[in-house]
Amino acid sequence: MKLTVTVITRNEAANIEGALQSVTWADEIVVVDSHSADDTVAIARRYGARVDVHEWVGYSAQRNYAAEIASNDWVFAIDADERVSSALAQEIQKILREGPTANGYRMPRLSFYLGRWIRGTDWYPDYQLRLYDRRVGQFNGKRVHESVELSSGSPGTLRHDLQHYPYRDISDHVTSIDHYTTLAAEEWFAEGRRTSPLEAALHPPAAFLRNFVMRRGFRDGTAGFLISILNSYYVFLKLLKLWELQKGLRDSTEAGTTRRPKFERRPNIPV
Repeated sequence: MKLTVTVITRNEAANIEGALQSVTWADEIVVVDSHSADDTVAIARRYGARVDVHEWVGYSAQRNYAAEIASNDWVFAIDADERVSSALAQEIQKILREGPTANGYRMPRLSFYLGRWIRGTDWYPDYQLRLYDRRVGQFNGKRVHESVELSSGSPGTLRHDLQHYPYRDISDHVTSIDHYTTLAAEEWFAEGRRTSPLEAALHPPAAFLRNFVMRRGFRDGTAGFLISILNSYYVFLKLLKLWELQKGLRDSTEAGTTRRPKFERRPNIPV
C-alpha cells in the first residue's frame, strides 16, 4: 500500500530539510507552501517533493487540502519541525506492507528542548493521529489542537516516537505562546466559553502542579521546570485573553481560519 507524506510550510528553510530527509522512503511527498519568502520551496523540490503554492486557509483546511491533492489514500501528515526516526519509519512501512488493521494510527511525540529530550510534563507522550486513510479521516477544523478525526473505527497506536523540535530557544517559545493563546481564546469565545479573573488566577498553579509533579516534569531537570512554568503561563494568558474578549476589550478577528499566521508549525500546546 502506497503512502503520501504531507507537509504544510511557510518560511521553513531552517527546518524542512531535516523533515524531508526523514521521509525519503515514502512513495510521495507533497509540500503545500503558503508563499514562503525563503528557500523552503527550493529545498523541498531538491528532495523530490511535489510543491503546491496555496494561499493560507487555516491550519486544518491547509492540511486537508494537502491530503486532497495527494496521489495516495494513505497519508502521513508531518510538520517541518518534526523528524521520523528510522524505527518509526520501519513500523509504518510494516503496517502498510502487511495491510492496516485500522483506518488511522496515532503515535507518541517526543520533543527536544533546551538540549534534551523531554519525557515528562504535558509534552509526553503527546499522542498525535497523523497516519490515516483520507477516505475516512480529516483534520477537524479547530484553530488550535487541530487533529485528525476518523468517521469510522478507532485508531491504532504505534510504539515509536515522532521526534519534534518545537522551539529554537525560550524567546521563540514565549512568542509562540502569545500567538496560540490568541487563537485558543478566540476559539473558546466562539464556542460560548466564558471566564473570570479568579479562574485565571486559580488554573495556572494547578497546571504547574500537573506538569511538574503529576506528570513528572521534575525528572527533566531545569528544562522540565521551565516547561511547567511556561505551560502555566499559557493557561493564564489564554484565560486573560478570553476575559478581554467577553468584556469587549479585545476584538475577535476570527483569525484562526483566514489570517496567514507567522507559524504554520504545530508547537506543544497545553490544554
